[in-house]
Amino acid sequence: MDQIKTSQVISPFPGHYLPLMAMSKSTKNFRFLAGYVFDTQQVNSTRYNQIPAVARDASSSRHYKYSYQSRLLDQNHNIHSSKKKSAELHPLPMASISHFTIFTSLLVLFSVLHPGLATTRKLAALVQEQPLLLKYHNGPLLKGNVAVNLIWYGNFSASQRSIIVDFLDSLNSGKAPSPSVSSWWETTGTYKGGPCTVALGNQVLDENYSLGKSLKMIQLVALASKAGHGYNSVNLVFTSADVAVEGFCMSRCGTHGSGKGKTGKFAYAWVGNSLSQCPGQCAWPFHQPIYGPQNPPLVSPNGDVGIDGMIINLATVLTGTVTNPFNNGYFQGSAEAPLEAVSACTGIFGKGAYSGYPGEVLVDETTGASYNAFGINGRKYLLPAMWDPRTSTCKTLV
Repeated sequence: MDQIKTSQVISPFPGHYLPLMAMSKSTKNFRFLAGYVFDTQQVNSTRYNQIPAVARDASSSRHYKYSYQSRLLDQNHNIHSSKKKSAELHPLPMASISHFTIFTSLLVLFSVLHPGLATTRKLAALVQEQPLLLKYHNGPLLKGNVAVNLIWYGNFSASQRSIIVDFLDSLNSGKAPSPSVSSWWETTGTYKGGPCTVALGNQVLDENYSLGKSLKMIQLVALASKAGHGYNSVNLVFTSADVAVEGFCMSRCGTHGSGKGKTGKFAYAWVGNSLSQCPGQCAWPFHQPIYGPQNPPLVSPNGDVGIDGMIINLATVLTGTVTNPFNNGYFQGSAEAPLEAVSACTGIFGKGAYSGYPGEVLVDETTGASYNAFGINGRKYLLPAMWDPRTSTCKTLV
């Protein structure tokens, strides 16, 4: 029986509300948030609805990992008032609050005297952000020629499959104008080991739902195995909009991991079509988010919100698979819930991105569709930012 090891991905949905993620129980981390000390270890076993609204409804621009049943919030929050409290959030001692109040008052006074400083630093002056650094853990990466095998599970139309296949074929194609999908993918070549050249391998169609319409994670590994266990390959499983997957919409929009078969380890990834289940979570910014500001969604570049949302999540998990295939490559944080090459840059698609705003992207004058990358066959895609090891920053195409 195949052994399974999963590395979950942070979804790109609304930028300030991340999907839930498994969190290491050994984590001991306290965050200051709206007059409370936020104990992430205790909240690890707490349901999201038990977290006070003052924490739940805040928005953030830098993300932390979530517990499987809880939403952990970021440092850079716009705080809203709430009287609700929880045993998992402890009020700060009065002395600490007093000191913070004095410090805030002095800062406000100083900002009045120096308005330019107040404009540039804003709330960030109160909190020092952690540097974004993905550590290399000395494990193997997928480099050189990498075969990508596809398993289509459920009902996908020919046009839907072609959107995804064209994206994969665009990763190493030099035929598209700039900014291109291939120029986005070139950043993976700056990680140790050099470039990764992707080529389509086997394709398996399972239109009869051989395992039913409700899948467990272990069944995804079984589906991935249908394409074989070739050396230096990735097996991608796609599930259609009418297929429920364990944790889908609740804790993940896609995932990647590794299995162990008769021929050794193999890497796999899965992405689901969220259109009929949770587009506000897994197809943002092409759908309004479930929580937070209800800004108008962007128009999807290929006219299919579910598939264009899948492209964003596919870009996330495929990059994570190449740069951290066996959980000992590039990542930040714990191995149980790592922030990887793209998931570390969640919600960023263009210059000036912030919580709930994807950033400045290109807009098609005819259709009004938003995109930031050209692909083959005239395709346009919206791709997330990727961590660049040369600058230790999230790199965008536009």
